Amino acid sequence: MTLASSPDTLASGNMRGAALMVAAMVLFALEDTLLKDVATRLPVGEVMMIFGIGGMAVFAGLIKQRNERLLHPALWSRVMLIRTLFEIMGRVFFTLSLVYTTLSSTSAILQATPIVVTAAGAIIWRAPVGALRWMLIILGFVGVLMVLQPTSGAFSPLSILAVLGMLGFAGRDLATRAAPPVLSYAQLGLYGFAALVLSGAGLLIWDGPATLPSALDLAALSGAILVGVSAYTCLTFAMRMGELSVVTPFRYSRLLFGMAMGILAFGERPDTWEIIGGVVIVIAGLSIMLTSSKRKTPAN
Repeated sequence: MTLASSPDTLASGNMRGAALMVAAMVLFALEDTLLKDVATRLPVGEVMMIFGIGGMAVFAGLIKQRNERLLHPALWSRVMLIRTLFEIMGRVFFTLSLVYTTLSSTSAILQATPIVVTAAGAIIWRAPVGALRWMLIILGFVGVLMVLQPTSGAFSPLSILAVLGMLGFAGRDLATRAAPPVLSYAQLGLYGFAALVLSGAGLLIWDGPATLPSALDLAALSGAILVGVSAYTCLTFAMRMGELSVVTPFRYSRLLFGMAMGILAFGERPDTWEIIGGVVIVIAGLSIMLTSSKRKTPAN
């Protein structure tokens, strides 16, 4: 441990990082709620396009303020193109899931993203994953099945939308790990929202035509843009401020906030299997993180 990383400093950074992570999850849940509400009145593609353009404008301003390039040559690298494709997949299916299924189930299935990333990392990059972690990965997938309830009368084929969205975000996260380090978080944010615009344009062709948003819709979309950018910023600073093993588990608080928003804003009533499945996913994800942290901790 260096002098700059004293126990008090480290503990303070962890507390701030955890607080920022929880704040990010609250804001993401609020963003989901606003988008789901507006999409009941406007075509989904139009909602995504307006949201994407607004996010691009904010991150473009940040890039200019940081004296960075809007279109960095690294944008056209193979990794970034793959990341864009996964971003489009994640955004399209996640947004469709928000609109056509419950916020509660969508939030629960989204929590499996880190579990999929761990499994894919082991397969693609041959990251060391022992028998215990494979059992936890399988447990996480069992939790997803509990939420989906594929063998019961409560199953809806539309629930697959959330699974496809989650797989898209997992692919994006994997590609982000391999993204050129010269790209800042603001540039990655700009390109992510640009992918949202492309996704929305494609959906609008299928789900159109576009309609003129009301003042209320524009206000809600503006709020979603500000909330979404704020959430992304909080998440970025949280990951940089504290220890990953301490801060990252607080990402799972999004499930609690997502279910709360679904109940309060849309009158949703998650059933027993959905709640149990969400808890199983969270337990599996947290356990994978804890075992990973122990593997990286040097012996005394």
